[in-house]
Amino acid sequence: MTFCVAAKVNSGLVALADTRIVKGNEQSRKGKVAHVNHSEGNLFFMTSGLRSVRDKTSIYFEARLAEKQKGEICHMFEAANLFGECLRRVKEEDGASLAAANFSFNLHAIIGGKFSADKEPCLFYIYPQGNWVEATADAPYHMIGQTSYGKPILDRLLDATCSLSETLALLFLAFDGTRASVTDVGFPIDCIVLDGGSGIMKRERFTMADLQETTHWWTSTLQSALVNFPLEWSKDLLKP
Repeated sequence: MTFCVAAKVNSGLVALADTRIVKGNEQSRKGKVAHVNHSEGNLFFMTSGLRSVRDKTSIYFEARLAEKQKGEICHMFEAANLFGECLRRVKEEDGASLAAANFSFNLHAIIGGKFSADKEPCLFYIYPQGNWVEATADAPYHMIGQTSYGKPILDRLLDATCSLSETLALLFLAFDGTRASVTDVGFPIDCIVLDGGSGIMKRERFTMADLQETTHWWTSTLQSALVNFPLEWSKDLLKP
């Protein structure tokens, strides 16, 4: 399975993806996020679903994007449209054969970045049909893959006013909560931060050892909160 999440806040974009690949009893690591530079800006995209569909769509998309000359594509929504076109092309080419082998054409993608004509960074969720929805102030994040376990903390605490550091912390906690509950999501993780003011995009990979102190701090914080949890409302229920 996969865990990929990205958020748009007032100060920019933050994205996080795990790298664990599980095939039956086998386990391996492979990146699920790509960073692409273009003359009009830069972007990232991440996917969940069949690896073969992901790789073929990615190759088509990066090749088509590289063909675009300066001024041909200067908005992020145009890049999202292009990704959708490539995804539909792969479905036309491989959809029938995959269905015949009982495989579902189920690629979902998140694409984000900032191009020259964009006033601010943009973030899109792309469906297997190639259509998309954009992240907004009242729906600031997109998540694909294992989505159930990470949603509660994001729905409770993430909003457009969060700083980039707060957003990165929340995306990590969403990943950590998922990792604690399932076996097919895990370290290392790839993190991307796009500063909305400068347009600079940075990417870094972190291992479990890199974040061991952070996860230990979070566990200890939760344990302390549990000890001090206000239970006055239940005093009659808990009487001996």
